[in-house]
Parts: sequence; structure tokens; C-alpha cells
Amino acid sequence: MGQGRLGREFEWMWRAYAVSTLGTMVALDAFPLIAVFVLHSGAVQVSILSAAGLLVGALIAVPLGPWVEFRRKRPVMIGADLVRLGVLATVPVAFALGWLSYLQLVVVAMVMAAANLVYNSARGAFVKSLVGPGDLLQANGRFEATQWTTTALGPPLGGTAISVFGPVTTVVVDAVSYVCSALGLAAIGRGEAAPPARSGQRHALAEIGEGWRFILGHPRLRLLFFNAALVNSGIMAGGSLFAVLFLRELGFAPWQYGLAFGVPCIGGLIGSRLARPLAARFGEHRIMWVSGLVRACWPIGLAFVPGKPWGLPYVILIEFGLITSCSIFNPIFATYRQQQTPADRMARTLGAWSITTSSSIALMTVLWGFIGAAIGVREALGLVGLLLLATPLLLPRRESVPEPEQVPAAARESV
Repeated sequence: MGQGRLGREFEWMWRAYAVSTLGTMVALDAFPLIAVFVLHSGAVQVSILSAAGLLVGALIAVPLGPWVEFRRKRPVMIGADLVRLGVLATVPVAFALGWLSYLQLVVVAMVMAAANLVYNSARGAFVKSLVGPGDLLQANGRFEATQWTTTALGPPLGGTAISVFGPVTTVVVDAVSYVCSALGLAAIGRGEAAPPARSGQRHALAEIGEGWRFILGHPRLRLLFFNAALVNSGIMAGGSLFAVLFLRELGFAPWQYGLAFGVPCIGGLIGSRLARPLAARFGEHRIMWVSGLVRACWPIGLAFVPGKPWGLPYVILIEFGLITSCSIFNPIFATYRQQQTPADRMARTLGAWSITTSSSIALMTVLWGFIGAAIGVREALGLVGLLLLATPLLLPRRESVPEPEQVPAAARESV
């Protein structure tokens, strides 16, 4: 199955995704760096900036799920790109005029988080409409490989740009990337199929909750839903603690920290390439279960990082194993979720999933910050590692799964 089978429309969508994701990765730490070096914010303010953006952005996105579902997805994605462009553009303008404030950064972070959730919900539904069922895994593998490639390249490029051109340079790059993304989506050209029609008069609150009700009514998606929330929030919370351990307590340099997380992204490229042939040989369910089990075993190793000189290669090995297993799991999981979700509930389901993940990451990061302050950073890393070791219990064990039309009646009636 060659790349050409995915079609011209998918190629334009993938290019739009690649350029905007690279812009995001270039500007990955832009707001914390601006808060620290321009606004002289403290550690608590930087933490609030990160957590509030995710949490409030998720709350803003909650009522937008039905709105996305019942509209054509490509215009929604273009609109999200333009919103992100507009709100990001206020940062360099305010900086140039001397008006930039901490409150503005918080508001921009919130709007960006909400727009990201809307874009991703529409993207997942749009992908399913662009490629056939047999090509979904290949398409998701392309997105996964792009994610890890930009993760490896973006932060070093962003750090260099900030060093040479100033603190808001990467924000400008990110804003321009959304212009390119919107143009790429516009170049698809093909008329999009009509969105699903609303089934009768429904109360607004009932429509908002339909994504969650569908997930919780599906016996296997429900397990994967809780697994994803715990794994993603645990990894992110542990990452924040590890930065303190690696940079402050063990005394490694920032460039070594960047190297420790940049080099292992090679594993993301390897894993995303292996996912499809492994699934073809051993079965999608078995590979999803095994890779989901393996990815849970790596993070606890960060609690035992040695000092110099062995700490850096030790962390690279841990992160390589974690990223490789995640990049095998993710495209297979994304494909399974798309296959099990009916087209008329796709955007709401993905929206509910993303909102829950963002909220859990924000809350877990704050909670584990307090735990780390109370019991010590290594101890907190060990505790979150133990929690992650239990997450494979939430992976579905049986291979036989119902098709979307065969989801139990209780689940269908609830939506």
C-alpha cells in the first residue's frame, strides 16, 4: 500500500498538519520563557500559566463539540487556524509596544488550548472521511511520524531562534505556520460531504455530553479512555518533576536536557514505521495491548536516574524505550477508535476525549507538583511510575470487538 493511495486531498491535509505542528514545536516553551525572561514571573506563575491554559481551554471547548459535529470539518479547521493566528499575533505586537502582560499570556494560552481541541476534533473526523477504512492505520502512522519528527527538530530550532532573534521570535513562527496550514487545507479543493444531521430537537446540555456517553457506553473504548487519561497525565506530570530533578538536583545543563529528549525521538520514527507491519503480522489488538503494556514500564526508571556522567545516556535509553512503544501504540489506538466510532459521533467523541485528556494533564501536573514538594522529587517520580504500571489493567484483553453499528443498544440509546 503506497503513500499515493491516500490521495491528493490527504496529502494536502498532511502538509497542513506538518507545518503547523512544526510551528508548535518550535514555540513549545515560548510562553514559559517569555514569562520568565520578559515578565520576570516566578515558578508558581509559570505553573499556573501552563495548567490554566489547558484546563480553562478544555472548559471553553466543552460546548463546542456539537457545534463541530454538525458542521463541515474543513472550514472548522481553517477557522481554528485563523483563530490561533489572530490570538498569537497579539503577543509580538504587545511586546513591541511594551504592553505585554502576564494576564495576556494566560488568556492567549486559554484560547490556544480551546482552538487546538476544536481543530483536533475536526481533524480526526475529517481524516476518516478522506481515506478508506483500510488506509486509516497508514494515515495515522504518517501523523505519528510527523509528530515525533517535529518534536525532535522544533525545540532546538526554537531555542536557537530565541537566542539569536529574541524571546517572541518563535511565537511569530508559530503564527505564520497557521497561515500555511490554513492555505494547505484550502488547497484540498474537493467539496466535503454534508455533515451529519441533528436527530430531532435535543437539549444543548444533552448534546454536549453525547461524546462522553458514547465512550462510557462502549465496553472497550471506555477502558481505553481511562487508560489514555491516566497514561498521558502521568507521563506529563512526571516530565515536569523530572525537569527539576535533572536540571536542579543533578546539575545537568539545559542543552543536555534538550539532548535527553531530542535524541529518543528517533524511536518515534522507528515505532510509527513499525506499527503497520507489526499489526499486519500479529494483529492490531495484540500489538496495541503489548505496546500499551511496554510503554507503562519505562517511566518508573526516571526515579532512579544516576548523576553525571551516566545520567544522560540512562535517560536517553529510558525515553527511547518509552517513545518507541508509544509511537507503536498511538496510531493503532487512533485507528481502532476511529473504526469503533460512527461518523455522526466522531467529532463529539474526539472532543470529549481531548478535553478529558487536557484537563487530567493539568490537574495531575499541579497535584504532583505538590506531592513532589511534600515527599521529594525522586519519591514523587517513583509514585507516578507505580501508578503507570497499573494502567495496562485498563487495556481491553479480548480481540473480538463490535462494529460501530453493533454497539450495545444501551450505548446507542444513551446518545
